[in-house]
Amino acid sequence: MPTLRAMRVFARVVDEGSLAAAARALDLAPAVVTRLISELETHLDARLLNRTTRRLSLTETGEGYLERVRQILADIDEAEAMTSASVHEPRGHVRLLTAPAFAVHQIAKLLPRFHALYPHVTLEITAPGAVEAVDESFDLTLVHTRKPLDGQFVARRLARTEVICCASPEYLDKRGRPQHPAEFKQHDMLIPPSSELIRGVTFYRGCAKEGDTGPDVFQTVPPRGVLSTLHVDANYAAALAGLGIAGLPSFVAEDALMEHALERVIPEWRLYSQTLWLCMPTRHHLPARTRALRDFLVEAFGGEDRDPWLAAAGCETRRPGGPGCPLVAAAAAASAQVAPSPAE
Repeated sequence: MPTLRAMRVFARVVDEGSLAAAARALDLAPAVVTRLISELETHLDARLLNRTTRRLSLTETGEGYLERVRQILADIDEAEAMTSASVHEPRGHVRLLTAPAFAVHQIAKLLPRFHALYPHVTLEITAPGAVEAVDESFDLTLVHTRKPLDGQFVARRLARTEVICCASPEYLDKRGRPQHPAEFKQHDMLIPPSSELIRGVTFYRGCAKEGDTGPDVFQTVPPRGVLSTLHVDANYAAALAGLGIAGLPSFVAEDALMEHALERVIPEWRLYSQTLWLCMPTRHHLPARTRALRDFLVEAFGGEDRDPWLAAAGCETRRPGGPGCPLVAAAAAASAQVAPSPAE
């Protein structure tokens, strides 16, 4: 079916960003890819791609056509899987978009178990940076957000992650263990170079959440950090090396906390929480391979509105006044001595 082949090549050209890259990915001669795209445009009597010597982009017609092509190809793949002898065994390629830190600290260590369960499913992970919106060119997008989701897509909750303060035991033995966020002004901090920090950083104690006020919410302007970087793993590595106190997502700090290479500082307090969602374009028929990865990840991380990584490390956020919280009295005393002020 020449048209179907041309449609697959067209979708791959868009995914790869160039005719040459698509040719390499499909193991075809560049001339073949160029010819198939040209024949497809001739067949449709429409230009699908704007091509120059430096870049390639979709025309308005091409954008609408690509959306339908992806649906058609997904339906064909699903139909072929349903009629194959291995209908109950997912197979094929799944494309996942996620943040680099989550790929490194969580997804990678689960892959041997996933491969053992689904040996005929291959996975392509793209991790360019923070992911705050769904990208429909991927089968699955793992979104981190502090806000409610908005858009036309299907989403499954994976878990909640808290951003907490951590430091190495060696650093804390040398510089002391803070009992309240106000004491961070006497410590070396590892913080991102964000303009938001000029307005202050807000800490939340126990069950307090964004928008709350009172003694369980504390805002302060942090001192200039000894390290300022947006690279989460750079802060993580520096904290492990004993440079100072870092704010880290729980899914990054989990292993180090369990191995006691890092220690949670002020365990009653957190910086903020994010919900992790596994999102996919709205489709009537989800390929078995995509469904397999989706269900595997939801099961692995719990699918609940709680932080599984802090629970695994045995250092969930403590509730003031709750049982098993030896630092509550010290934190309360520090809060009484330091009157929180919006201007601080």
